[in-house]
Amino acid sequence: MMRTWQITTVTDAARARIALARLAAAYGVPTVERTRLAAALSAHLRQCLTKGGTWLLTLDMAGAPVEEGLLHAVVTPSPDASAAGEPPWEVTVPCPEVARATEGGAVADDPAALAEALLGADEDTAVVLDKLGEQEDLVAFHREELHQTNQGVLALHAELDAAGRAQREAFAAERRARNEAESARRRLTFLADASAVLTASLNHEEIVRRLPDLLVPEYARSVDVWLFDNEDDKHRSAPHPAAAVVAARTGRPQYAADHPGGLPGVDDQPASALDPTRPLLCVPLPTRRAPLGVLTLSPPGARWDPDDAVMLLELTRRASIAIDNARRFEHNRDIAETLQRALLTDLPATPGLSLAARYLPATHGLNIGGDWYDAFPQRDGGLITVVGDVTGHGLHAAVMMSQLRTALRAYAVDGDSPGRLLTRLHRFLHHLQPDLYATAVIARLHPDEPTLTWAAAGHPPPVLRLPDGTVRTLDAKPGAMLGIPLTQEIGDHTVRLSPGSTLALYTDGLVERRAQGIDPGIERLSSALGGFRSAELDADLEGSADRILHPLLSDSERDDDVCLLLCHLQGDAGS
Repeated sequence: MMRTWQITTVTDAARARIALARLAAAYGVPTVERTRLAAALSAHLRQCLTKGGTWLLTLDMAGAPVEEGLLHAVVTPSPDASAAGEPPWEVTVPCPEVARATEGGAVADDPAALAEALLGADEDTAVVLDKLGEQEDLVAFHREELHQTNQGVLALHAELDAAGRAQREAFAAERRARNEAESARRRLTFLADASAVLTASLNHEEIVRRLPDLLVPEYARSVDVWLFDNEDDKHRSAPHPAAAVVAARTGRPQYAADHPGGLPGVDDQPASALDPTRPLLCVPLPTRRAPLGVLTLSPPGARWDPDDAVMLLELTRRASIAIDNARRFEHNRDIAETLQRALLTDLPATPGLSLAARYLPATHGLNIGGDWYDAFPQRDGGLITVVGDVTGHGLHAAVMMSQLRTALRAYAVDGDSPGRLLTRLHRFLHHLQPDLYATAVIARLHPDEPTLTWAAAGHPPPVLRLPDGTVRTLDAKPGAMLGIPLTQEIGDHTVRLSPGSTLALYTDGLVERRAQGIDPGIERLSSALGGFRSAELDADLEGSADRILHPLLSDSERDDDVCLLLCHLQGDAGS
C-alpha cells in the first residue's frame, strides 16, 4: 500500500507528520521508534520548507498484508519544483503489526482537528520522555552500582596490596631468621671446632700459635697475643695499645676506634695511637686468679658484627683455659721429669759386665713420671738390675716410683732373689697405695756365675741375646701386677749365660703401639738386638743402645715414657 502527500506549507507539513505518526501507530511501530521517525521527518520537512517549493511525502507499506512488514517513507521534490534533481530523503522502520485502515491516518483541514492531532502527538513525546526518565534512573542506578563496584575493586586492590606487602615482609623476616639461624649455627660450629683444636695441645706456645690460624681471615685481619709472664726479648720490644693495657688492668674487654663499637660487654676507648685508622678489640685472657694476658684483634672489615664479637669473647675465654691448663701441665711435667731424672742414678761399674741405660720422657700427653730403671751391686758381688713402670702419670707417679726404688734397694741388702724382692714390693705397694699399681722385672747377674735369675710382675718379658746371635724372649710365667688386691708369691726363673750374652730390660713405651699391641714390638726389639755382633756390643754398648732405640721409636708418638737397660756379659773380642 502506498500513499502520497503534497507539502507546500507548514500546515501541509504538520498534516504529513501527523499522518505518518498515525500510520506508524496503526502498523504497530513502537512509541520510541515512532517518535524518532516523526521527529526526523519534521526536521527534514523544516529544511524543505526553508528551501521552498512543493515536496512529496510517499509512504509505502511493503510486505502487507503479512503479519510483519516495513514502513518506507520517502521525501522528494515535486517534478516541476526548482529543487528537482535533489536526492530523496528516506527512512524505513519495521512494523510488527500490519493494521487495516481505510482512511490511512488522513487529517482533516479543520484547524481544531489539526490542533487536536498535534496535541495527541505530544502523548508519544510524553511516553518517550517517561522512558527517557526511566533510562536516566537506570543509568544513575548503574552508575552508582559501577561506582560501588569501583570502590570495591579499589578496596580489594588495597587489600591485595596490603596482603602482598605483608607476605613480602613475612618472607623477608623468614629469610632474615633463616640467615640469622645459619650464622648462629656457623658460629657455634666454629667455636666447637676451634675449642677442640685449642684443647688438643698441652703446649701453651703451640696454642698461642694456633689462634691466628683459626681467626684469620674470617673473624680477624690480625691477631696478637700478649702473655704477661712471657715477656722475653722478642715480645718486650713490641709496644701494646693503651686499650690492651686497660683490658689487662680492669679485666674487661675494650674496643679502641674513632667511633663507638656498640659491642655487648665491651667498653669503648679512643682510637689507638699506634694505628688510629684501625679498630682494635682487646680481650683479657681470664683465669681464676688473674688474667694471663690480652688478645688483641683487628676486624676483617670495617667493624665486627655484635654476634661475632660475643663469639670471639667466648673463644678467648676457652683459649685462656687451654693456655692455663697447658702451663699447669708443663709445670708439673717439668717437676716430674726433674725428679725422675734425679732418681735415675749412674750405673755401677762391675768387672766383666757392661751396662747401658736410656730414659726418654714422653713428649705428648700427661704420661711422664712412672718409668724407671736401676742397677746396684749386692754384698756377694752380684748385680741387681730392674726396670719398672708405675701406673698413673705426673708428679704423683714420680714420687711413688722413687719410694718403690728406695724400698727395693733396702730389701736387696738382705740378699733376696728377684722373685722374693718383687713379692715384698707387692706387699709394700698394696699397703702404702691400695689404688696404685706397678709392673717390674728384676734380673740378677754375677760375673762369676753362668746363671741369670729373673722374675717379672705384670711386665713385658726380658729379651736375651746369646753369643751366637740367637735371641730368646724370657716369657716364663710372670707374677701379677704389683699392688693389686691379691696375695701372691712371685717365683724366680733361671737361664744359663755364656760370655757375650746380652740382656735387654725395657718398658712398654719402647715396644707397644696402640694399633698393633705389644707382640710385634717385642719381635722388632729381638730382631734389632740379634742384628749386632758380640764384638760391637763388647766395644760400644752405649752406641748399641742408641742404635736399638732409633728404629724402634721411628713410628712412635712418644705418648709414654721409654726405658731401656742393656746388660752385656763381656766375651771374646773376636767373636
